[in-house]
Parts: sequence; C-alpha cells; structure tokens
Amino acid sequence: MNEKPNVLMVTGGAGFIGSNFVRQYIKKYPSDILINFDVLTYAGNLENLKEIENSENYHFIRADISDRNLLDRIFNGMIPDIPAPNQIVHFAAESHVDRSIQDCTPFIQTNIVGTQVLLDIIRKHWTGRDENCRFIHVSTDEVYGSLGKEGFFTEQSQIKPNSPYSASKASSDLLVRSYFKTYGLPLIITRCSNNYGPYQFPEKLIPLIINNILQKKELPVYGKGENIRDWLFVLDHCEAIDVVLKKGKVGQVYNIGGHNEWKNIDIVNYICELLNKKLNRDFDNTTLIKFVTDRPGHDLRYAIDATKIEEECGWVPKHRFEDGIEETVDWYLEHPDWLKKVTSGVYKEYYEKHYIADRNIRR
Repeated sequence: MNEKPNVLMVTGGAGFIGSNFVRQYIKKYPSDILINFDVLTYAGNLENLKEIENSENYHFIRADISDRNLLDRIFNGMIPDIPAPNQIVHFAAESHVDRSIQDCTPFIQTNIVGTQVLLDIIRKHWTGRDENCRFIHVSTDEVYGSLGKEGFFTEQSQIKPNSPYSASKASSDLLVRSYFKTYGLPLIITRCSNNYGPYQFPEKLIPLIINNILQKKELPVYGKGENIRDWLFVLDHCEAIDVVLKKGKVGQVYNIGGHNEWKNIDIVNYICELLNKKLNRDFDNTTLIKFVTDRPGHDLRYAIDATKIEEECGWVPKHRFEDGIEETVDWYLEHPDWLKKVTSGVYKEYYEKHYIADRNIRR
C-alpha cells in the first residue's frame, strides 16, 4: 500500500523568504505536494518561482489568508486536484517597518486576523488527527524589542515590540501560543534575524543599497547608521525552517540567527566597496551615502542566541556574511530585468514618497 504523500501549504510563498523556501523544498522533496497560497501584494512576485511553476508536485492558489471559506474548502479536499494539507509553513505577512508606521491597518489585517483565520481552520480540520500535522509560524526577532550593546535574544526573552509591524507579529505569536495551550494544536514558532539574499524586494536595506548604486541614486541611511542587526542568509533560514518542520517540538519557540552582527553603515560601506570593484566604473559609490532623519522607535540592536535550534535540531548557518553578500550582489547584477520590473509602479511611488517627498536629509 502506498503511503499518502505529505501535503505542505506555504502561505506567502511568492514573497522573498517564501519563494526561496518553495524552490528549495520542491527540489528537495519531489514526492511531497506543495500548495503555495499567496494573494500577490506588491512584494509577492510569481517571477520568483518561474523555475518550478510547472513542477508536478506544485500548486499555486491566489487568495488572501483571511478567506475563511476558501481555506475551509481546501482543507475539506474540495478543490480539484489539490489534496488537503497536513502541514503549514506560515510566511504570509506585511513585514516592512516603514510601511507600518505610515499605515498599520494592513498589518493588523494580514498578520493578526489572517493568522487567527488559519488557526481556526486547522483547529476545525486537524483536531483529533495524528497524521504528522505541523504548523510553523514564521516570526521575527523584532518582537523582542531592542537590545543594548551586550547580550542576546533567547526564546525566554520578554516580548517588547517597538513598531506597529513588530507589535502585529508579537500579537500573532501570542495567538499561536494560545491555540497551542488552549486547544493542543501542533504549533511551532520560529523567530529569525534579518534575512538577505536573492529575490528580496528592494525596500529592505541590502537590495535598496544595491539597486540605488546601480542607478547612481542617493543611499539613504537612517540616523548615523549605528543600528546593529544580525544578518542571516535566506537559504540558511529556509533550511532551518525545514529542520524545525521535521525535528522541532510542538509548542516550542526556536530562534534562528546568522551569527553576523553588523552596523547598518558598515554594511552600506561594504556593499559600496564590493560594487566599486565589480562595476569597474570611475565612481566612488560611498559619495552617494546620505544620512536621513531616523525613523520613530528605531531599535538599536538585535542579536540572536540560536543555541536551542543548534542543540535540539542540529542546525547551524552555513554562510559567512562576506560570502553571502557577494552571492547576493552577483545575483542582482545577473538579474537586471527582475530588478527593473519590481522597482516600477507601486515601488516607485512608495520610494519617492518615503525617501524624497517626506525626507529630511542631513548633508
């Protein structure tokens, strides 16, 4: 008798981290079935999935995670040719702090309400089942707030979000925890540090700097660029999620970090120097750096203690930042058409409003 195939639903699978995870998973587990459930907001891009879109074990559904009726039909096995999922990796989220400061409403709807709808659906369909069911809620170290110059976030660190975005993610984390405690659902939370790598939408620091250097535009840096982040190569993060899906204990939180703390200004300078060499043009990219008024509630430092996932699941990051950032820069240089497409339309309007019309640059 043939065993039933594992059916994984990935929410937000056309976004940056989600699409990297989907491509990696499809290739690694050809006998599994993967359902990509994404509404395709400005940051969701099916171009990210061209190489696997015709795979026999891949299905795409364009819809909002708040669509309770559609989700109910999927989990009832009522969508033709698409089996009901027994696992979920939940990436779908509004994730940009600056946008949350401008308008928090989409963050509440997607990050909190959308997560609650998903939890209600699996409560209805998974309760009493024992078929390797797992729900991985992909969260962020930003829910912990800001660190001083020393110390690290552990899974026991107090949740103290300082932006509307991180508050919405903290709220969804608490919902997931409550559904495990109250209903005993097979839920796991992961909290990652800052991701970078191919296919990242250029509103985030690293692809923004790369794109602006290519266009010879100003490189906006908040405050004095002293904010510190722990940087994690996206494929390392995807491997960590896969490991947690297979080996993680339900009801647990796992921090995922890259062991790569960098000041923002040091990253900008590093990318400038790297592209000075690669572009071989008679121009010093560091002259484009412009310091802009710091955003409200800007956390000083994040740093992850990833001991738990290393000891319980055997995962450690493989990429040094210097190697990962060069691979990332090379990818953007090799994919100018992708970059051109995603920086038109909605992105252009947002960029001009946030960094040009409303900015206060200190020269």
